[in-house]
Amino acid sequence: MSLDSVTQSVDEAVSGFFEPIAKWLGEVVFYTVPVGGTDLPLIVAWLVVAGLVFTGWFGFVQLRKFKLAVDVVRGRYDEKGSTGEVNHFQALTAAVSGTVGLGNIAGVAVAVSIGGPGATFWMILCGLLGMATKFVEVTLGVKYREVHPDGTVSGGPMHYLPKGLTERFGKNGKTLGKVLAVLASFLILFFGLFGGNLFQVNQSYAQLVSVTGGEDGALGSSAGALFFGILIAALVGIVLLGGIRSIANVTSRLVPAMAGIYIVACLIVILVNITAVPDALASIVEGAFNPEGVAGGVLGALIIGFKRAAFSNEAGLGSAPIAHSAVKTKHPASEGLVALLEPFIDTVVVCTMTALTIVIANPASWGEARAGEDIGGVTITSDAFETVLPWFPYILTVAVLLFAVSTVLTWGYYGLKSWTYLFGRSRASEVTYKVVYTVFAVAGSLLTLQTLIDMADAFLFTLAVINIIGLYLLAPVVKRELASFLEFVRARNAGEDTGNGDDDQNPVKTTV
Repeated sequence: MSLDSVTQSVDEAVSGFFEPIAKWLGEVVFYTVPVGGTDLPLIVAWLVVAGLVFTGWFGFVQLRKFKLAVDVVRGRYDEKGSTGEVNHFQALTAAVSGTVGLGNIAGVAVAVSIGGPGATFWMILCGLLGMATKFVEVTLGVKYREVHPDGTVSGGPMHYLPKGLTERFGKNGKTLGKVLAVLASFLILFFGLFGGNLFQVNQSYAQLVSVTGGEDGALGSSAGALFFGILIAALVGIVLLGGIRSIANVTSRLVPAMAGIYIVACLIVILVNITAVPDALASIVEGAFNPEGVAGGVLGALIIGFKRAAFSNEAGLGSAPIAHSAVKTKHPASEGLVALLEPFIDTVVVCTMTALTIVIANPASWGEARAGEDIGGVTITSDAFETVLPWFPYILTVAVLLFAVSTVLTWGYYGLKSWTYLFGRSRASEVTYKVVYTVFAVAGSLLTLQTLIDMADAFLFTLAVINIIGLYLLAPVVKRELASFLEFVRARNAGEDTGNGDDDQNPVKTTV
């Protein structure tokens, strides 16, 4: 029996067993209600409303404190002796690498195909709102993180939900927090294995095959797939063994590199078509308020744009605080401010650049997709670049590989923190997880397991319901932390001796 027939049998067996579960779960999590001639997924509304609430609650912090956030990333307010494993820039790039990925390339193309150019406008707006949500969850992640005896740090919803709710509501809060923490850990772990690992490897392999001769090319065989999977697994395994410091060192180089390559390519297309820019911008604004050929009209374009942004930047899902919690700081709100840059980079910059490139280049495949043809998002984006850069599919392949590897690494770390919360931090436990995770990377090039990936998506957005409830309940804590950090900034700027910070700002240590 050939390797191809074995993998196909596994795919079919898994799909046959889990498909009814995945379908039911998807219908529940992504339940839609008819609004203005189109369907509104309630989970998207949940995320957008959170962004609106936190934007108002914290007085448009994403706009007022944007420059301060940049200054923090640059290290202007670093303090000697701060607990943590990585600096602000490394924490930011590690978290960004988990959100910036294939969705920015393919997902955006799908959005402007369904929702028209106007979807871009609403996508930007949703990204701006998500900045406030990200600020809240990451501040809590650092506030309630645990620093272990060996100096490593654990953070995320599995820590700030039980600790924060216990602190605010006592015994009742403790019980609720523990239940939510276990659920959050399981949901993150499941998505990490299938969505953050297997899917990324699978799609990057597919792109690599497409530019190396297809199924008849050097990598088109099952042996080529196995070789690619083992290579990626080896790279991921080596980096993952080094922990967040190793991951941050890699992503702090990969993220700027992949973003740089991609944005430069976008700018080349835009500059070559510079005379088309005013019309493209006009179509984006006009399409946001007067779209043509979009189901549901303005509301349809708005929903598509919001959906793409919410699914891309993961604001409110509770995943990013895991990476940000490892930062070296004594002021939780300092990293919260750094984190608000994440949706800006992911959605406002990268997603918008993709959309603008497609609108300006106006490739034939985009027109066909808008007319109802079933065309993949990567194909549309690639065709847009190819109008100016015939060799761009090769560059796109490099970008996809960089996106995929960085995402696999970051979700490997997220999954590890969830695993150790559930099963303990013993060496045997951690090694078991890392072996399982690397095996999934190999499987990613051989299997699709699309049904499990669909389940993983549903699980990840179920986490948003759990996480945002906690964010609402703990928002007063975040407000106090922001006030404390702003007072520190004022004193630092005035040249006052800020000392080592207040004792209650230090992260809680544990002997676990």
